[in-house]
Parts: sequence; C-alpha cells; structure tokens
Amino acid sequence: MFAIVNISGKQYRVENGAQIKVPNLNSEVGSKVEFDSVLLIDDKGKLSIGSPILNGAKVSGTIMENGRDRKVIIFKKKRRKGYRRKNGHRQAFSTVMIDNISMSKTKKEAAPKKEAAPKKEAAPKKKTAPKKEAAPKKKTAPKKKTAPKKKTAPKKKAAPKKKAAPKKKAAPKKKTEKKED
Repeated sequence: MFAIVNISGKQYRVENGAQIKVPNLNSEVGSKVEFDSVLLIDDKGKLSIGSPILNGAKVSGTIMENGRDRKVIIFKKKRRKGYRRKNGHRQAFSTVMIDNISMSKTKKEAAPKKEAAPKKEAAPKKKTAPKKEAAPKKKTAPKKKTAPKKKTAPKKKAAPKKKAAPKKKAAPKKKTEKKED
C-alpha cells in the first residue's frame, strides 16, 4: 500500500514504515504529525485518485529528526564584466517515519436519482378583461429629401511639358588694352 502526499508544496510517495526527508515542519522530535492532502492511494491494486485531493484520507507519521542539510553554494558570474557573487545556505529539514495510511469509509456511493414526480396540471387561470387595442400611431412628417449630390468634374489631364528654349550664346569678351606709362 502506498500513497502520494502533498507536504509543504512538494509531493512524496510514501509507504508504511518508510522514512522521508521533508522541509522543516517546526515540530519537536517524537511528535505525531498528520497530512490531510493525500492525492492518491493504491491499496493492493485498488487505486483511489482525488480531484485534486481525497476526502477523508490521512497519512500519519512521527518526526524522527530535525536538522540542516549540507551547504548549497550559489555562484553567479558574468564574464568579462568583473561580476562575481558567491552565496550559500543550509536548508532545514525534518525526517518523518510514516506510521499509517488510512482512507475513511465515509465516502458514500452515489445513490440512484429518483424519478421526478409528474407535474400537476396547472389550475385554469381566471379570465381577465381583454386587453384594449393600442391606439394607432400618428403619422410623422415625411423626412425632407436631401438635394442630390452634384457630379464632380472629371480631373483635368496634366498639360504636356514645354520644351526648353535653346541656350543663348555667351557674349564675346571685351578686349582691354594695357596702358603703358
């Protein structure tokens, strides 16, 4: 017989007599603990699965030891940047000896549903005064018609490009005479 139990957010497969190492439970050595969040129980091939947990299922155990695990080193480095950080910690734990896995029999089988009794026929309703017909609606003034849209003139075609006038010749340079003293 084994069960899968959720302890401190982690899932463990436990059996009777097994010792498991779990995160620290803050209880004294020798004290009894019960875990109610049982996800699955397998009893000699008979499988019970919760959705998400089984109601009425319990796993009980005894705390055997409280301690601190070996040191875990966290080293961060970014190359060529001169960034190095070394850190570490020791995680606290509890060792639990599983004593008993139990599934209470309070779970009732779903009883077959009873057939609904046929509905009694509704008593005849009292006759009410006939409703008056609604007064005819007044005619509203017809909407004014808007003036039809004017047709837009077709786009003018671009004028053909004029040819450039021929270049004028430059005026001849004047000759200046040099004066001699």
